[in-house]
Amino acid sequence: MSGTAKIKIWGRKDSSNVQKVLWCCDELSIAYERIDIGGSFGRNKEKPYLDLNPNGLVPTIEDGSFVLWESNSIVRYLVDKYGSGRLLPATAEARADANRWMDWQLTTLGPCMSSLFRGIIRTPKEKQNPTAIEAALNQARNAWRIVDGQLAKSPYLAGDLFTIGDIPVGVWAYRWFNLPIERSNPGHLEAWYQRLTDRLPYRTHIMIPMT
Repeated sequence: MSGTAKIKIWGRKDSSNVQKVLWCCDELSIAYERIDIGGSFGRNKEKPYLDLNPNGLVPTIEDGSFVLWESNSIVRYLVDKYGSGRLLPATAEARADANRWMDWQLTTLGPCMSSLFRGIIRTPKEKQNPTAIEAALNQARNAWRIVDGQLAKSPYLAGDLFTIGDIPVGVWAYRWFNLPIERSNPGHLEAWYQRLTDRLPYRTHIMIPMT
């Protein structure tokens, strides 16, 4: 977003974790400055950055004097501080549901999708491990069936409205639907994905070339 920078975001734009934060910022109209770091840009293992994030990973944000890392924690913080109720369900039960899907992305969906993505996109063809790729693909198929089952009950993961619960899972949905793999796309999952693609922040930050 253009305008006077409110927060500083450290991280390259093709990182799935950075994309969560960028998507959230645009949904909430939060002004930011993004700095390329990590991946081909390097510098994330150097002392100035490690002073901000001792893990040497992206993203990290600076909001004034406040520094925060871990992408899902950043999304929760931004919604809590700047959302004014946006992206959060109205009830405690629905908020817990949205948070559950954020955690599930970290524990279940993210690991198999990361393995699949790295194995196909970031590994040269001659060095790819077909057995490992097939194992990750099967795990991913099972995970997306779980998402489809939830979406059979409601248009979004935590109910009738788009919430923070959709952001971490939605980042991986673009990769799932665009990786050169064989997959069956359950109807509820595909309809949800199409609803995400109607959102300008999703098209801007998530629907970019996969590298």
